[in-house]
Amino acid sequence: MQAVSPVLSLPLHGVAATRLLEQQAAAQLAPHTLMQRAGLATARLALALAPHARCTWIACGPGNNGGDGLEAAMHLHQWGKTVMVSWLGAQNEAKVPADALASLVRARAAGVPFASLASAPPAGFDFAIDALLGIGGAPRPAAAPGRTDLLGQWLALLRASAQPVLAIDIPSGLDANTGTLLAPESIANRALRSRAGARFTLSLLTLKPGLFTATGRDLAGQVWWDDLGVPPASALAPDAWLLGQDRAGSHYRSQAAHASHKGSFGDVAILGGQSSPEAATHMSGAALLAGRAALHAGAGRVFVALLGGAALTVDPQQPELMFRSPAALDLKAQVLVCGCGGGDAVAGVLPRVLSGAQAAVLDADALNAIAADTQLQTLLRARQGRGYRTVLTPHPLEAARLLGSSAAAVQADRLQAARQLAEQFGCVVVLKGSGTVIAAPDQVSAINPTGNARLATAGTGDVLAGMVGARLAGGQTAFDAACSAVFQHGQLADDWPAFHPGQALTASLLAQNHQADL
Repeated sequence: MQAVSPVLSLPLHGVAATRLLEQQAAAQLAPHTLMQRAGLATARLALALAPHARCTWIACGPGNNGGDGLEAAMHLHQWGKTVMVSWLGAQNEAKVPADALASLVRARAAGVPFASLASAPPAGFDFAIDALLGIGGAPRPAAAPGRTDLLGQWLALLRASAQPVLAIDIPSGLDANTGTLLAPESIANRALRSRAGARFTLSLLTLKPGLFTATGRDLAGQVWWDDLGVPPASALAPDAWLLGQDRAGSHYRSQAAHASHKGSFGDVAILGGQSSPEAATHMSGAALLAGRAALHAGAGRVFVALLGGAALTVDPQQPELMFRSPAALDLKAQVLVCGCGGGDAVAGVLPRVLSGAQAAVLDADALNAIAADTQLQTLLRARQGRGYRTVLTPHPLEAARLLGSSAAAVQADRLQAARQLAEQFGCVVVLKGSGTVIAAPDQVSAINPTGNARLATAGTGDVLAGMVGARLAGGQTAFDAACSAVFQHGQLADDWPAFHPGQALTASLLAQNHQADL
């Protein structure tokens, strides 16, 4: 068993691959072996997480996930811990799977106390184990008027509990593939609005993608993994990779030759920051943030070309930035970061950028302009055939515009949306959000485990675009540059409280502090 940390990259397998691995393992082991191992692993982790718990409530569903919970209850009871089991299988014991029934027999024989279905869960529990639903389970529709929906009630109680909760395999009602909620909307909203206690998940056999993106990160909490003694089948290709420091890599300057000069680390040009006095809009700050980030992330030289006739010639906070007119940029020699605060003016420069820039990061207004123009989309797709490096960095709404979809549809399956964009436009795609997804054509996608709500502030996306540009300028492939920048961007937010206690994280501070991770 191991706690999942951002040090090592780990393969992620969805429901289909996990089921196949489970079937292959079960065929080689004695009956009931996997459930016994799962229950023992759960009990051990529960004891480690809450060694002084006075009462542990174990909510067990009628399927095999509930069987894992029954096994865990048996061990905790035998170890002298006070447990109380609520088991939904009593509603229709004839439909309970054979393995879960075997665990029920073992739990009853050990004297594990069971709560009556007519009674409420123990009011005084100070630790809970969620064994209601497994990777294939979904809450049933709401009960008819006059009937009690115990599953819904217990699920809502677990979600909203101020006490720590350990989920077996996956938090009940969470889609293991996508990280979206399968629970009725009323339960989901009530749970997510609550001030819940600590959350833990013990993923069994495999790590599931849904634990690390969309709503999954909030519901899963700290993730642990136990392979139950089953070696991963080499024939099972991962559905995605959980990005780690080993794949994100160190900064390219750390291994640079001593006899280097500023030209050794590449040039980045920021094209954006529209300023329009007539419309009273001034978005130069977005371009400056991207430029500062690129500089601190290691680019040798950073040029800024503002759109809309802005007269800025120096950045007092970052005088190393060099200002140029858009026409003076060298698209063959410079990595173009285009769209940060570009407004409507960016559409006019995109044909030149898409046709001539050999390496480009397209963000924000550049993506919106491409989504609205089929000719620009054609130019974007043509870049792959020319061997140009291209990274798109959309948030969910920008991704939806490019796909002709909705933000809700993108969030419903973030992995699929990122893959679809990557294949459609022949680019590396960074779909930002909780559990940022990095996708590329014909390549296994990656999910980033770093980052937190401190990044939910204006300008942090511009900082990320500048970081990606710096890594492209350093010679990394588009996919490696995106993975490295996304990981470090999130890591800075994770480390922020340790280095800046009590100070809010802003985009300008984020851009200026990249050197802490280099």
